[in-house]
Formats: sequence, structure tokens, C-alpha cells
Amino acid sequence: MTRIALVTGANRGIGKEVCRQLAEQGARVLLSARDLSKAQAAQQELALGNIVAAALDVTDEASISALRDHINNAYGRLDILVNNAAIHYDHWQSAVTADLKVVEEALVTNLYGPWRMTQAFLPLLKNSEQARIVNVSSGSGALASMAVGPPAYNTSKVALNALTRMLAAELEPEGILVNAICPGWVATEMGGAGGRPIPDGAAGIVWAALLPADGPSGGFFRDQQPLEW
Repeated sequence: MTRIALVTGANRGIGKEVCRQLAEQGARVLLSARDLSKAQAAQQELALGNIVAAALDVTDEASISALRDHINNAYGRLDILVNNAAIHYDHWQSAVTADLKVVEEALVTNLYGPWRMTQAFLPLLKNSEQARIVNVSSGSGALASMAVGPPAYNTSKVALNALTRMLAAELEPEGILVNAICPGWVATEMGGAGGRPIPDGAAGIVWAALLPADGPSGGFFRDQQPLEW
């Protein structure tokens, strides 16, 4: 059975590469972005027939509902949800002087976005025999090693990790696996130059998206290896 996958924030960087790798594994992938034209450009660049461009703003409930209804009508289920969309790697700020409007904006996209997406798409995920939710997190959200860092981004990823744990526990009876994945420092527009290749960072996300039924849930991983929370 062909897996149906949805990747948020997928018009560039890690999200686009996740779409490519999932499609190469045989999934039908909805490559989503706030700007449909950017999603379409990424789809055309990847040039894989099983990738579909879609408009999606994870901060807008109407946008989420519209895509959910489309996927329901077209496929009747969703097998893989990759919550990748994120903003504000605010390295220019410190916690003591942070602009809390920036922090709020980060939380709206990086935390409430995946939360809204999970709630909205849960009925379609429950229609799947192998549903997987992958929250793209960061080592920046690990309390065990946290110190000085981008406060809005770090705080949003700590909260996303907490959400991952709660969702995994609540959805365990449904057989839905939920994990947080750190792709590492990747040379993307957000990550900047000097990081690892984008395909390497995306591979761990794809691994979590394709886990077997006896795979882990409620974990925090990089390159398939557990990370400290």
C-alpha cells in the first residue's frame, strides 16, 4: 500500500529533501508551503511524479482544514505527518533582553503549528494502519545541554519535545508512533553555512517516518540514536 505523507514547510532545505527521500521510498508526498507557487517550484525542481504541491499555513486553522479536507477526499487517510515548518533561529537575542513578540511568533509556528496539525489530521491518521508523526526538533531544545542560545527557537523546541512525549503516550493505544528528530546542524538557509549536507540531516526524519510497527515512540533522536532530553 502506498503511504500518504504530508511534510510542512517543505519548499526548501530539509523539508524539501525529506519529500524527495520519502518519494524515492515509494510514498505519495504532499509538499506543502504557505506560498503555493513556492511549493510548486520545489515540486518541479524535484521532478518526481509522486510529489504533489499543496498550500498550507500551519498558523491558520482555515488553511489546515482546507488541506485536511482535500487529503480526506483524495485519499481517505494520512500515513505520515512530518511537522517540519519552523521560524526564528534568533541567535541575535538573549533570554534577558529577548523581544517577546519574536518568542511568541516562534511558539505560534514551531509549537502550536505541529499541535494544530496533529489535532486536525488525527482522524485521518487513525484511518492509517501505520501512522507516524515526526516532529522536527533540535538539539537546541535539549535541557540536558542547554545554556546560552537563541531563546525563542530553543524554548519552542523544548516545548515541542514535551508535546512529542505527551502525544506518544496518548496515541500509543492507537498504534501511532510519535517521535522528535534532531537533524543536526545542517547547511540550510536557517542553519547557515558550515553545517552537514542536507540529505544527511533529512535521513533521520525519513527513518522515523518509516518506522516499523515495533519501532520506538516518544523518543528524541539524531541519526537514529537517542538524545538526552
